[in-house]
Amino acid sequence: MKPWRDTMHLDVCGGCNAKIGAGDLSTILRNLPIYKREDILAGFEGNEDGAIIQITDDIAIVTSLDFFPPMVEDAYAFGKIAAANALSDIYAMGAEPISAMNIVAFPEEEDIAILDEILKGGAEVCKEAMTTLTGGHSIHDPKIKYGLSVIGKLNLKDIKRNNTPKVGDALYLTKPLGVSLLMSGYTVDEVSKEDYQAAVDSMCRLNKHPYDVLKNYDVHALTDVTGFGLLGHLCEMTDGASAVIYADKLNILSGAKEAAENFLFTAGGQRNRNAYGDKIAFEIDDFALEEVLYDPQTSGGLLISVDPDDGKKMFDEMKKKGIDVAYIGEMIEPSEKSIYVR
Repeated sequence: MKPWRDTMHLDVCGGCNAKIGAGDLSTILRNLPIYKREDILAGFEGNEDGAIIQITDDIAIVTSLDFFPPMVEDAYAFGKIAAANALSDIYAMGAEPISAMNIVAFPEEEDIAILDEILKGGAEVCKEAMTTLTGGHSIHDPKIKYGLSVIGKLNLKDIKRNNTPKVGDALYLTKPLGVSLLMSGYTVDEVSKEDYQAAVDSMCRLNKHPYDVLKNYDVHALTDVTGFGLLGHLCEMTDGASAVIYADKLNILSGAKEAAENFLFTAGGQRNRNAYGDKIAFEIDDFALEEVLYDPQTSGGLLISVDPDDGKKMFDEMKKKGIDVAYIGEMIEPSEKSIYVR
């Protein structure tokens, strides 16, 4: 097998940095003619992480899909990251993933051994998630892309929505920020191998493990932080409340803020700034931190709005299990801006 870097260079628009901007997407989706079924309890109208389909009085299934071009140089790691990212949407709805199907685009002239490594990585993550791979679909395409379509199940009383926080809730994030800044910086040799690898390791980690903990606590709102960055996804959460982020509480990957200070910005980060900037009040003077907060996250952490007393217990349990969780802020009474960074 040829080395990954020899067969295809890193794509700086890979991963969730390749997402279409939130503003452009909202305009398109708003004008689509949608047939409304009574058993569809959630679709894309609320920017949820997945669709909820009621099956019985008690049981629903959740469906979602995600795929993108590579953002790392190793084929096996890319497969793991893409699968972990797709499965995350199911956890973010409070559901257990049960089946997945591969989505593959692969160049006809490329070494098929690369595809073998990608699919092995994805299968390994599905196995860890106790999710059965049941098939998939593949096409020839000039650029490699991979992801999953996933089905999960849940009890209707356990549904977690992304926009139902309560004033006074504590906010927690289960992974550090800055992966796209590090991926982009690494392609131009401005990020160390160690910092790059730490970001890859973070993206490979399943959100199953924090999900297994948080489902036992009084969580009021839940989402995962992906292509719209922490600020974008938190904006979606602030329905009936505003949020405060405490800058000194944030967990940021080593080298990410330095990459922003060196103006190694991502296109996705600028799209997020344009889409959400008027909803944010930065009460600190730190442009590099702004870039980290707008930075698209691939296979990012779960963003949790939880009762503050339960949050402390949840935090302690996650830490004991080795989860890289951080308390990052709180929900406050609705104010002029959706988010205040202090």
